[in-house]
Amino acid sequence: MNDKFRISVIIGIYNCADTLSAALDSLLSQTYQNFKVIMCDDGSTDNTAIEALKYVDKYPGKFIFIRNDRNMKLAATLNHCLEYVDTEFVARMDGDDLCDPKRFETQIRFLEKNKQYSHVSTAMKLFDEDGFYGQTKTQNNIPDKNDFKNGTPYFHAPTLFRKAALDSVGGYTTEPKVERIEDYYLWYKFHKAGLQGYNLPEPLYWMRNDKNAFSRRKFKDRLRSFHIKVEVCRGLGVKCGIFYALRDLSKGLVPSSIIRIIKKYNS
Repeated sequence: MNDKFRISVIIGIYNCADTLSAALDSLLSQTYQNFKVIMCDDGSTDNTAIEALKYVDKYPGKFIFIRNDRNMKLAATLNHCLEYVDTEFVARMDGDDLCDPKRFETQIRFLEKNKQYSHVSTAMKLFDEDGFYGQTKTQNNIPDKNDFKNGTPYFHAPTLFRKAALDSVGGYTTEPKVERIEDYYLWYKFHKAGLQGYNLPEPLYWMRNDKNAFSRRKFKDRLRSFHIKVEVCRGLGVKCGIFYALRDLSKGLVPSSIIRIIKKYNS
């Protein structure tokens, strides 16, 4: 294990040149600094790589830049990052989001005190081009199999993992069937392996959820999600899983602009 760092932050970056510096600066503002950052460029066509390399040059050893030979999507990109991890803990983040300054301090203290948990996630603040507008609510503090009916039992980007737990399930599944829902399938593998996580109610992660985020969600993504939710609920022995899968699929028929308004109103 790395004696200098305890956390590796893995970030898949793709066409996020305009937001990456703010994301990385929020890491540099953490009250807990015993971490390094592994960024993998997944075939960006803008200046994302140039922005990333500025931090590699300015903070040698703390920021690492790698790239895929071609666009391979998020799961494969994160697995590529994991090849460079030699620390006890692994943190997730996205290249267009921000972290509360006490995120890592709070999460690593929790895992140090609670050895029974393989990972810890948090609630998230939501922001767009106009600023903060709401907050997500976590499911149960200690999710069980029934929480899979309502969606992801943990938010992915705010999670801090024990590296050994990720290794034990083989990292992320890269099959096309889980594209854009790779986190939901990862939690399924964790649950099947008997690994338990915890949700902190504090919003220690700030997710950019602007109009572009909604426009990227296509009906084909909903269709994939439907099939995976059915598979997961059956695999876990969850009753009525197909009803919840159909409910989620029906959301794909509602215009994204309407969903965004509803989410902002309910946040």
